Amino acid sequence: MKKTFFILVAVFIAAGAVFAQAAPTASELLRRIDDNEIYTTIVYEGEMIIEYQNRRYVKVMKTWAKGTADSFIEFTNAEDRGTKYLKKGARLYVYSPDTEEVMLISGHMLKESMMGSDLSYEDTINNDSLSSRYDPVISGSEVWNGRDCWVLDLSAKKRTESYPRQKLWIDKENGDMLHNEQFALSGAKLKEFTMLRVEIIGGRRFPVEYEMRDLLRRNSKTTFVMKNVILDQPIADSVFSQRNLER
Repeated sequence: MKKTFFILVAVFIAAGAVFAQAAPTASELLRRIDDNEIYTTIVYEGEMIIEYQNRRYVKVMKTWAKGTADSFIEFTNAEDRGTKYLKKGARLYVYSPDTEEVMLISGHMLKESMMGSDLSYEDTINNDSLSSRYDPVISGSEVWNGRDCWVLDLSAKKRTESYPRQKLWIDKENGDMLHNEQFALSGAKLKEFTMLRVEIIGGRRFPVEYEMRDLLRRNSKTTFVMKNVILDQPIADSVFSQRNLER
């Protein structure tokens, strides 16, 4: 069972089956999205292309994840080479090669931008299934980017959720989650995720490229690209260790 470190990544994995035969219930739509996210492990190479205030930055990384709790990221681009992140449960650690120290990211720091991207640290540790965290309602049917979609409104089951409400556009034909908007308790829209490209990996429609926008940041967007994705292959427990983080 598992979701990739970029959870949020997470949110864009397709349900894979078709919905055209009969209108699904809201719970079925959400469950199919969750079911398609279940795998034991994932390894991939990734890029974060950050465009912020007319500047462009490219972060390159390799990521390993196992289950819902364990993830490890190592950045390999010249400016960030040697920076590493380790997620163990709800705890997130970062190793900086400049200080040669490990720091626990907690409290208000979790809301800060990860490596200058539109993704927060908090986004990376919310790996539980959507079905366990939200109550869904189908609010209608709309066309998104030329595709006929179900519109699914999600309301958080707990007040501690980072995004008390989410709105999803789900392709009626193939189950791809094409767009996701995330809202604060006040109703203000905080973030948007848009899927750009899908590949068939391990028999499932897997989003390998998507765009993120933090609407609290002006002139900002991050494009996340996954390459050489490997699913459900053994990963040694030693990958997800403090020793590996400090190596």
